[in-house]
Amino acid sequence: MPDDAGARRRNGAGLGILLALVCAAVLLTAFPDDDREGGGTCGPRTVKSWTADAKVTGEFARYGDDATRTDDWTGGDGTHSVRLPDGRVLWLFSDTYLGQVHGPPNPVGESYAWRDTSAPLVRNSAVLMSESGRLERTLPAPLFPDPGAGQWRWPVAARVEPRSPGSAEQVVRVLLWTRTTGQAPWIYGVPTATEVATLSLPDLRLEGVRTVLDQRSVADASRRVLFGTAAVDDGDWTYVFGGDDGQAAARPTSHAYVARVPRGRLAEPGAWEYWDGSAWAARGRPAAVLGDGQREGVGSAFTVVRDGGTYVLFTMAAGTEGLTTITSYWACSPTGPWHGPTGSFSPPLPPGEVAAYNPQTHPTLSGDGRWVLSYDVNWLDATGASAQANLSRNVSLYRPRFVTLRLA
Repeated sequence: MPDDAGARRRNGAGLGILLALVCAAVLLTAFPDDDREGGGTCGPRTVKSWTADAKVTGEFARYGDDATRTDDWTGGDGTHSVRLPDGRVLWLFSDTYLGQVHGPPNPVGESYAWRDTSAPLVRNSAVLMSESGRLERTLPAPLFPDPGAGQWRWPVAARVEPRSPGSAEQVVRVLLWTRTTGQAPWIYGVPTATEVATLSLPDLRLEGVRTVLDQRSVADASRRVLFGTAAVDDGDWTYVFGGDDGQAAARPTSHAYVARVPRGRLAEPGAWEYWDGSAWAARGRPAAVLGDGQREGVGSAFTVVRDGGTYVLFTMAAGTEGLTTITSYWACSPTGPWHGPTGSFSPPLPPGEVAAYNPQTHPTLSGDGRWVLSYDVNWLDATGASAQANLSRNVSLYRPRFVTLRLA
C-alpha cells in the first residue's frame, strides 16, 4: 500500500507537471510575442475607422493645377515624406510629370484639367511644403540623376540624421531604389540595388549617393530585394523594410524583408544587418518575414508604423482586391511573426480604369491617435502610350490621395 500510494503521488505529480507544461505551451502559442520586442505593451492592431483627408488631397490638387510655372510638379507616384529641422516637409516622388496644366475642358470636351502628352516625365522629384502645410516649390528635377544608361532611381523612405555619429550638423538621408530597363514581366524595371543619397541642409543639395545592397549578382530577378519602402525608428535602431518583385513573377503577393541600422548611420553600408530567419547578419541572403506568395504577403510597396509597442504594416491586398483594397498586419517585433491580413478598407478612387497602390503612412502629418496614409492612383493599362494619354487628359488621376486612420 505505501509503495502504491507513493507511486500514485509520483504519477500525480508527473501528470501535474505535464499539464502545466501543456498549459504553458498553449499560452505561448496563443500569445507568442509577449517575450519579443514590444513585450506586454504589444497587442493586436486593426483599422477601427478611416476618413478621406480632403485637406491634404486638395493641397496637392491645388499645387498640381497651378499654371503659373512650367517646371514644377503636376503629378507623380511613390509618395514619401520627411519633416526637416526647420519645420518644412520634403515630399519625395518617383515618376513625375512636369510642365504646363491647362484648365478644362480637355481636347475631347471633358471637364478635366489636362496636360499635353509631350509634357516632361522625370524619374524622381521633390516638392517642399511649408510648416503651415502649403506646397511651395519643386526642386530642380530629377533630384537624383540616373546612375547609367537604361537605369534610374526611385526615392523611398527618408530620415534626418547627424552628418556623422555625434555631429551637431544634420543632413537628409534618402533611400533609393535603382532599377534597370527590362522586358515583360519587368515592364517597370528590373530591381538592381538599394542606395542612400545625402542631401545638405537647409539647401537640400545632393552631396552624393552610396550603394548599400547591390543585387545584380542574384540571377533570379524575382528574388532580388530592395530595401526602403518603410523605415521605423525604435530605440537604438532604425528598421528598414523591403520587398522582392514577386508580382512580376506571377505570384499574387511579394515577400517582406527587414534590415536594421544603428540610428543615424543609414549611409554606412557596413552598419547594415539583415534578418536571415534566426539572427541579424551583416551579409548573406535575407529571409522573408512575411509572405506565402498567395494569400499572405505585400504589394510592390508597403508601409510600417509603430503604434505603442505594436508594429503595423499596411499594404494592398492579395489578388484582384489589390487594385482597390488596403489591408494590414501586426506584429510585436519587426521580424514577426506577423498576424493578418486584417482591417481591410477600400479608399475612394476616381472614375475610370484606375487602381490604387503604394500605401504610405506619413508620421509628419500624424498624431493624437490618428495616422495619415497616402495611396497613389494610376491608369490600368500596361501600354505606356495609352496610359500616358489617359493620365494627361485628366491630370487629377496621377496624384496621391490621403486618408486618416484610427487603430483599435
